[in-house]
Amino acid sequence: MLKIDCPWCGSRNEDEFSNGGESHLVRPEPPTSVTEDEWANYLFYPTNTKGPSKETWFHKYGCRQWFNVTRNTATHEILNVYRIGENPPEENS
Repeated sequence: MLKIDCPWCGSRNEDEFSNGGESHLVRPEPPTSVTEDEWANYLFYPTNTKGPSKETWFHKYGCRQWFNVTRNTATHEILNVYRIGENPPEENS
């Protein structure tokens, strides 16, 4: 089981959280000129990176806050945790 360091509550078990998917996605703009392919790519086709990946997580059974996690998708190692709106820290290797 993963241990995730919530920026507000500290270290908790993974089952207290929900993964919200890829973070730092930019919505295509302007809406009136976005093609169907661009919209489909935004909605349905995540990057699916093998290795360090930036994700949003929600602390559903704790403080109910959203935050970002850099997680290695191959090893499930949590590399960094940071609040929404903050810049991602340098990756630990």
